[in-house]
Amino acid sequence: MTSTQIQPTPADAWARLAAGNKRFTAGTPDHPNQGADRREYLQDQQHPFAMLFGCSDSRVAAELIFDVGLGDMFVVRTAGQVADTGVMGTLEYGVDILDIPLLVVLGHDECGAVTAARDTILSGTSPGGFMSDLVARILPNVLTAQKDGVDPADINSMVAVHTKHTAELLPERSLSLRAAVDAGRLAIAGVTYSLRDGEAHVVTTIGNL
Repeated sequence: MTSTQIQPTPADAWARLAAGNKRFTAGTPDHPNQGADRREYLQDQQHPFAMLFGCSDSRVAAELIFDVGLGDMFVVRTAGQVADTGVMGTLEYGVDILDIPLLVVLGHDECGAVTAARDTILSGTSPGGFMSDLVARILPNVLTAQKDGVDPADINSMVAVHTKHTAELLPERSLSLRAAVDAGRLAIAGVTYSLRDGEAHVVTTIGNL
């Protein structure tokens, strides 16, 4: 590991994000760590206290909704928070090199990628191009949601199931993430974000959080 700064515990890291989200939803953000002095401090180092793997949706700007600033959060985003090998390697870098104690997997209301996967099941027709690969990775979680009794019209509940299972799959796929969770130096939180009120809700936790 190359990080030399003492990191917070996973629980303290989540408490900081939760407090920031509360400020954001109240309309009273602090906008911390966004000045010239912060840029200068970070030019030769970074010690993010949290890592976020979320959807690419333009309405879900990670640093804004958790009211953090430059160097605070290591962010990875793909449509529907789909984890390919590049994503997995990036998450492992965040944990093993940057020593980040908290990984947040963030889904959100009305997710277009989850909707596309649901529509593929209903219509039997997959979208073209590489979007079909994206949808294929989400389909198992949408099918699980349906098996659990989620109404196909209830996209937000499907997003919650997809987010939960994505969070749980990460340490199953990565020996590195699993070892960090088992050692107590990493916790993973599956979280959903409400577009209407801006609130972040935990749907699953892995590790000591």
